[in-house]
Amino acid sequence: VLNRRCVEAAVMTGLALNCSINRKSLFDRKHYFYADLPAGYQITQQRVPIAVNGSLSYSLCIDNKRSQMVTKTVRIKQIQLEQDSGKSLHDDARSQTLVDLNRAGVGLMEVVMEPDMCCGEEAAAAVRELQLILQTLGSSQAIMAEGQLRVDANVSVHHPGEPHGVRTEVKNINSIRFLAKAVDYEIQRQIEELENGGTILNETRAFDSKLGCTVPMRDKEGKQDYRFMPEPNLPPLILYNAKSLPANVNHQQVVNIDWIHERLPDLPSVKRAKLVELYGILPEHSFTLVNEDGLTEFFEDVVKQTQMKPKKVIGWILNDLLSYLKQHSLTVKESPVSSFLLADLLNLLEKKEISASAAKQVFEELWKGEGKTPLEIVKEKQLELIQDQEELEQICQAVIDEREKEVIMVVLG
Repeated sequence: VLNRRCVEAAVMTGLALNCSINRKSLFDRKHYFYADLPAGYQITQQRVPIAVNGSLSYSLCIDNKRSQMVTKTVRIKQIQLEQDSGKSLHDDARSQTLVDLNRAGVGLMEVVMEPDMCCGEEAAAAVRELQLILQTLGSSQAIMAEGQLRVDANVSVHHPGEPHGVRTEVKNINSIRFLAKAVDYEIQRQIEELENGGTILNETRAFDSKLGCTVPMRDKEGKQDYRFMPEPNLPPLILYNAKSLPANVNHQQVVNIDWIHERLPDLPSVKRAKLVELYGILPEHSFTLVNEDGLTEFFEDVVKQTQMKPKKVIGWILNDLLSYLKQHSLTVKESPVSSFLLADLLNLLEKKEISASAAKQVFEELWKGEGKTPLEIVKEKQLELIQDQEELEQICQAVIDEREKEVIMVVLG
């Protein structure tokens, strides 16, 4: 039975990726032996998928400079609904394979991109943007480590002006960082192979994260006969828009494309533009805020609680908080410095009760997570700025009196 929620999620994703939604799409049966599918076949959309001809815009830094960013676009060939397979677990020590069927038969959405990217960094940036879009839409939690989003990277090399070379497919990549490494490794491997007089095999490979390289899984030299046939248990999927919706129809029995389109949330690109407009921050800063999970909410919470201008707040969050988080491999949701504590600290700095260097010391103490407030740390370590002119003169005079010889040497040159 076709899952209605899967259809709605596919339509929503297609609209977010600027696709044309096919009001009539077809299901096909792939009679290729799947050891981890009890039915012995897979249901897919080989002839007419649910969405086609879209695009995904993504941004990336030039030469790792956060201040220099470029926006690129990758074409979306199609989005298709499929039936997910199970998972094979290979136990080399016992020479056996176990099969986990928990996800077998569950709805799967496959987004097929055109070969418009030229390096691992671009592939990683595009998939990260796709991940953010899926999470924003609620199509998927898209947590790669939990198998909710997986990437198959098809890689080929060629000289400029020549046709694409023979491609290899790196299967089931489960992290954005590994995706970048796998693509770059495979590009270099293929170049070296061809320059040494070898040939590239049309094969499926896997990325070994421990070795940092791709390894062969199986070849595709003999074209696999999937034996597609129309899926007999599923009729054509018919979608409607406002104009084509039949009268007196049961809305629970149909999917209305226009209804879904009207309810699309703000996509990551729109969120970034709103952050720039609302807070006057730089576009590259909005990119970091949106791309780091939970960082936008943290930033906005701090801004609401502090008198410091957003442009200064963003500096503290990116230069101090984010660097500490990355240093300790933590997310902002795991930070020992809450938005409330950081706002308190920034208020002390803004009121000139402490210096910038003292604020850094306080932040380091807050990071220890000992439950102290910024003000308690300031008093405990005597970090307050002295505003009284007479008190400052007394302190200076006391230093001069205690270091009389040094003062004379300085005066005499």
